[in-house]
Amino acid sequence: MSKITDYRNLISSMMGSSGVDSFGRFKMSNINSKSVQRQLKSAGINTNSKAYQKVIGQMMSAGGGMGYTNIQGIKNLMKSYDADGDYISPASGLAGLDATNIPLSQRHVIINIPEKNRQEMFDNAKREFLQENGVANGDTTKRSDVFYHYQKGAKKQDRLKGTWTLEQYERQYNQAFVDAVKAADPTWKPGKEIPANALEGISRESIERALVKTQGQYGETFTRGVNLRL
Repeated sequence: MSKITDYRNLISSMMGSSGVDSFGRFKMSNINSKSVQRQLKSAGINTNSKAYQKVIGQMMSAGGGMGYTNIQGIKNLMKSYDADGDYISPASGLAGLDATNIPLSQRHVIINIPEKNRQEMFDNAKREFLQENGVANGDTTKRSDVFYHYQKGAKKQDRLKGTWTLEQYERQYNQAFVDAVKAADPTWKPGKEIPANALEGISRESIERALVKTQGQYGETFTRGVNLRL
C-alpha cells in the first residue's frame, strides 16, 4: 500500500505571522484576518467592491473555505466582473449576458428592440436565406454580429431579454421567407433553389404588423395573428 503523506502541517509551518506562505499563498479560511486584509488593500484590491465579494464568494463555495489562493489570483478573477459584480463575457466584453440562476420567466421576455437592430436582423436573415437557399449555415452566418451590435447599445439589464426578443424576430422573419417561397413553389425544400422574386414584397414591416406576443413553452414569443399576404 502506498504511503499517503499529509502536508498540511508542513504548509502551515511555512506560514509566517502574516498568514502568507513563501509562495504568496494564504488559506481561504484566513481571508478576513487583519493581516491578509491589510495585504489585499496594500495591493490595491477594494475589499468592499462587489467584484471582490463575488470572487471570494465563489472561491469559498468551490473549496469549502479550505483551499488556498493569492493576491494575483484574486486580481485576475476580479477582472471578469464589473462594478456591480456582474460577469463580463470574454467573447463580447459585455456584462449582463450570464443567464446562470436566472429563470426563463425573467429572461425569455419580449421587450422593445430599436428599429435599426430589427432591420439589421431582417437584412441579415434575408441575405443568408437567399445565399444558402434556406439552409442554416453556422459556418458563414453573421447573426452573432447582429446580436452583438444590439447588446453593445442596450442597457445591461435588457441584454438577456433583448437578445431573446431579437431571436424571436429572426425566427419570424425566416418563417415568413419559408412561407413565401412555398407559396411560389409548393415543392420547395431547404437547399433547393429559391424561385426568382419569391421574396419580392416581403418587408420587415409587413412581417412585424402580423406579430402577436404570446406565452410559449419556453417564455414569451411571437406568433402571426394574420396571414402575411393579407
